[in-house]
Amino acid sequence: MSNRSTTAGPFRAILYFGLIALIITTLSRIGLGLWQAERVAAVEGWSHLLIQGLRVDIATLCWLWGVAALGTALLSGDHFVGRCWKPLLRVWLTLGLWLLIFLELSTPSFLEEYGVRPNRLFVEYLIYPKEVLSMLWTSRKGEIFLGLLVSSVSLWGGWKLSGRLLRNVQYPRWFWRPVLAVLVIVITLLGARSTLGHRPLNPAMVAFTDDPLVNSLVINSAYSLVFAIDQMSNEAKASASYGKLDEQTIIDTIRRESGRPLSAFSSDTLPSVTYNQASYQGKPKNLVIILQESLGARFVGYLGGLPLTPNIDALAQEGWAFDRLYATGTRSVRGIEAVTTGFTPTPARAVVKLSKSQTDFFTIADLLKYHGYETQFIYGGESHFDNMKSFFLGNGFSHIVEEKNYSDPMFVGSWGVSDEDLMHSANQEFEQFHQQGKPFFSLVFSSSNHEPFEFPDGRIELYEQPKQTRNNTAKYADFAIGEFFKLAKQSSYWQDTLFVVVADHESRVGGGGLVPISHFRIPAVIVGEGIAPKRDNRVVSQIDLAPTLLSLMGVSASYPMLGQDLTLADPNWPGRALMQYDKNMAYLRGDDVVILQPDRDPSGYIYDFENKKLVHHEQSDEMKQAALSWALWGSLAYQKQLYQTPPQNEPITPTSPAPAATVQAP
Repeated sequence: MSNRSTTAGPFRAILYFGLIALIITTLSRIGLGLWQAERVAAVEGWSHLLIQGLRVDIATLCWLWGVAALGTALLSGDHFVGRCWKPLLRVWLTLGLWLLIFLELSTPSFLEEYGVRPNRLFVEYLIYPKEVLSMLWTSRKGEIFLGLLVSSVSLWGGWKLSGRLLRNVQYPRWFWRPVLAVLVIVITLLGARSTLGHRPLNPAMVAFTDDPLVNSLVINSAYSLVFAIDQMSNEAKASASYGKLDEQTIIDTIRRESGRPLSAFSSDTLPSVTYNQASYQGKPKNLVIILQESLGARFVGYLGGLPLTPNIDALAQEGWAFDRLYATGTRSVRGIEAVTTGFTPTPARAVVKLSKSQTDFFTIADLLKYHGYETQFIYGGESHFDNMKSFFLGNGFSHIVEEKNYSDPMFVGSWGVSDEDLMHSANQEFEQFHQQGKPFFSLVFSSSNHEPFEFPDGRIELYEQPKQTRNNTAKYADFAIGEFFKLAKQSSYWQDTLFVVVADHESRVGGGGLVPISHFRIPAVIVGEGIAPKRDNRVVSQIDLAPTLLSLMGVSASYPMLGQDLTLADPNWPGRALMQYDKNMAYLRGDDVVILQPDRDPSGYIYDFENKKLVHHEQSDEMKQAALSWALWGSLAYQKQLYQTPPQNEPITPTSPAPAATVQAP
């Protein structure tokens, strides 16, 4: 290269890499837009997608290489410091370009699974390499090889290109360097902020539709991921992005929304605690919660879905089946949070994974352990996944059964032993507890219904070909449920035990709308001796299950859960549900909906259950305040550690004939 071709001086390499990066992110955005062309066209989004997308890309490159440009202005040159700076700059440029390419390459699979670009879930899965790599190797070998190939080419090409561009560079005179440094700082800050307003560029600023997928296409995947990581590090303030209410207003509102009389809230230090009298007055029962992985309503026959769940459908004819029960989120830990703690969802991670909730955080296991129950978590995989083991052991679960405890499983896949192995082990555990005269609570968490959809051959008549599909695995998960209940109904513990089969979340939550409410609908059926068959058409949330189950068990107690005891709720109560979807939260009361978004005013809707659509409709200030209070309560309770098991009276003795109703309120 001649000196004549180096008029851009030491910034030439950065400018070239920036141009290449802009071409890659723009082409990726166009490709993704064409893939989702129907949804982009439905909101007339092409011009916004490309123009605002370029704005986000420029901001991303300013953040990525702005400091590198500043270092180049001050440090580059034909001297010792300059010679040290050159390889560092090459590494910086090469890795930065590789990261942009790799994340764009990863986007289609993530978008297909979660309905948005890579976000915090992308990071959270990376800390479990065994499970994730096993899953990817089984079901996505093509993507792995493509990723390795593209990564190798981009790293090799980036390194070679950066070396070529940094040859024969003309460096500015020393007295120009401060001027160049100031110019770089000004251009970088203006480009990174992308606005002269009070707030810098953020995803909400370029969002333009109520379709979260299309909004996510506007930003690039590197920006999406880094923004999500920043939000994770600032979780204490996450809910405040919806707006602010004073603490007492939040507490007063959620107390009123709980359906309990205000006089029932007697604690000054734990503001959501009430004493709750059980509706069942007989001998307290055991409790088994069977949490089904990714079993949304679309897979469940009794909810109008595919004919994949004959066993759950049969249970729905025998027990208390819910027609409009909604998950609180889109991850297993969110379902665990709701079902075992009754805690309300927040934009932060589920409390299963947060530091302040690893001990002294309320769970029904902690409550039942005080009342003399054996408490247990049964899982087919490794219980450390998603931090479950730490959370459970720190909050009332005494026993954990996981993959390493199965002596001779019939089938082991990427996520652990099969659901049949899980259910056979559960039955053996319950028989043992009963023979020992120990009352028990057990959370049984399935894992077969998860990509790469592995299950033993010859167990079911396949719904479709090939074998390893989501529909076939959902059918196998239901088969395992049926096998368990065959054993349970013939067991010694059956007449003393209450069972609930409930999903943790829908398998894939996506679609148009700020919150795709129909994709949060999940099955739940309560069965057991003395449970009358009925179909419940009220809107119900996962947070209502734990209070209802305690009441049906015959356990009267003080606790901080705000979910409804559905055995006592007015039959005409319209119900309500809380749904956290990425950064948005929906509050559904009857068919009225308020959706909260970061840095935006609340949006009002009516939900059309029949057509599964949101229709714009202005909601009252009271409704909006209720939605905001529910959203802020969780963060307030977590940060101030207000969600604890309160002191109880003398423990009940579940194996004795004395009724639970003899427990008096504190």
